[in-house]
Amino acid sequence: MKKYFPESELIINADGSCFHLHLKPEQLADKVILVGDPGRVNTVAKHFEEIECEVSSREFHTITGYYQGKRITVQSHGIGCDNLDIVVTELDSLANIDYTTRTEKDEHRTLTMVRIGTCGGLQPYTPVGTFVASVKSIGFDGLLNFYAGRNEVCDLQMEEAFKKHMEWNPIKGSPYVAIANPELLNKIAGEDMVRGYTISCGGFYGPQGRQIRIPISDPNQNEKVESFEYDGMKVCNFEMESSALAGMASLLGHEAMTCCMVIANRYAQKMNTEYKNSIDTLIKLVLDRI
Repeated sequence: MKKYFPESELIINADGSCFHLHLKPEQLADKVILVGDPGRVNTVAKHFEEIECEVSSREFHTITGYYQGKRITVQSHGIGCDNLDIVVTELDSLANIDYTTRTEKDEHRTLTMVRIGTCGGLQPYTPVGTFVASVKSIGFDGLLNFYAGRNEVCDLQMEEAFKKHMEWNPIKGSPYVAIANPELLNKIAGEDMVRGYTISCGGFYGPQGRQIRIPISDPNQNEKVESFEYDGMKVCNFEMESSALAGMASLLGHEAMTCCMVIANRYAQKMNTEYKNSIDTLIKLVLDRI
C-alpha cells in the first residue's frame, strides 16, 4: 500500500503548489541550480535563451528556463541549513509525490542539484577568488541527525576523527559528514576547482569563529579546523548550506554537490565585498557543465 501524506505533513497550497516555494510540479526541471541570494537567481537566468516561468515567495525565488537546450530550474534558498531542509524536501516532493492523490509516485525521479555559493577560505591555497568544490561537508548544524538513515549516508570514521581532533564538546551536538555525489562532483569541478572538505556552520559569527561582542566557547576553533587532515585532504572553507544539501539529497536519492567562490580568506584576513561582480564566471562554468 502506498504511503499517504496528510495535509498537516505535506502542505499543498490551494493553487496546487508546494507550501514554501509556491512551485507546481510541472514547473520543476530535472537540473536544478541552487543559490542563496534571491537576487542571484536573475544573475543565473540572464544566461538563459528562454524563460518558462518565474515564481517568488519570501526568500524563495525560482526561474525555470532553457540554457543551450538544457531545461534548468534556478532556485534560491536563503541562508542556513534549515532553509535547505525546506527547499530539498519540497523539490523532492514535487518530483516524487503525486499532489492529486498525496501518495508516492511509482517511479523515482532523480534531480541533479548544484549549489553555487560564496564562502570563507581557510587555507593559504584558497585565496579570495578561488573556486572550491566540496567533496565532503561537515555539518555543525545537526540537521541530518533528525533523520533516520543518516549513518548510512555519512562518513562515520571521519566524524570520529574530526571530533577527536577538535576535542569536540558534545553540548554543541554531533557534527555529521555528508558526501557529495562523486560523479556529479567530477563533472562540475573539472580541473579548475580546488577540492576539499567544507564546514557548514549554524551561523555566520560565533559558529565560524568570529568574535564580535560575545566571546566564543573555543577560541582555538579555527586553528584546529585549519590543521585537520583526513585521507590527505584538508578543510578548505566555511559556508552554511552544503552539508544539508549533500545529506538530504543522499537520503532522498538525488545527485547533489556544492561549489563556492571564496570571498573572504580567514587565514589571510582578507575580504572582497564586491564579489557579485566576479561570481558570474563560476555561474557560467556550472551552466556549461550541469
